[in-house]
Amino acid sequence: MFKRPPANRPPANRNAGLFADSLAEPNAAPAATAAYRANVDGGSRGNPGPASYGVVIRDPRGEIVAKLKKYIGRSTNNVAEYYGLIAALDYAQQHGVRALRVESDSELLVRQMRGQYKVKSADLRPLFERARKMAASLATFKIDHVYRDQNAEADALANEALDETSGRPRAASPKLDSSAAKPQPRKFRARVRNGTLVPLDPLDLPEGSEVELSVRPISKS
Repeated sequence: MFKRPPANRPPANRNAGLFADSLAEPNAAPAATAAYRANVDGGSRGNPGPASYGVVIRDPRGEIVAKLKKYIGRSTNNVAEYYGLIAALDYAQQHGVRALRVESDSELLVRQMRGQYKVKSADLRPLFERARKMAASLATFKIDHVYRDQNAEADALANEALDETSGRPRAASPKLDSSAAKPQPRKFRARVRNGTLVPLDPLDLPEGSEVELSVRPISKS
């Protein structure tokens, strides 16, 4: 006689155990990829004015693997911030980094990259689209807002890039290479003879040197 299975017992699955060991959990997430961290910053003296960016990149162990800085010409703070982000993303692509976490003190940059703010500026639109495309090529990308004191290293690099270009080193920038600074102007005495300016002090300049003069008469003789 055929016996019907009890109502509280599900019918046996003929394929039970056939592939059971290889089935993943329904909500199981893939193994996390260790992320690199990039602190990015950009600035402009004048906004718009001379602008640059700075980037500090750390590996998953927290060790610094790259310091990037560059003067980008006359631009705005926001444009410089995007250049810093793109530099970090370019580093990731060039070095096979698949997971990147970016930290920036620019709330505008972070919110635009997250899709929380619209990009209305014609200057920022192409930079935004490029950054989004580069970020999408990574396995994992995250961008967070941090306070300026948490982004101090990237800020210092951006300022160094400006200082080295302008030749005006900052007193609070001890890592600045003084060899990149331009020589400071110095005063010397001279006398006009037959319409020609004749130095009264030795100049100690190489033959053929070009100088810039600012003349202030101190006597009528």
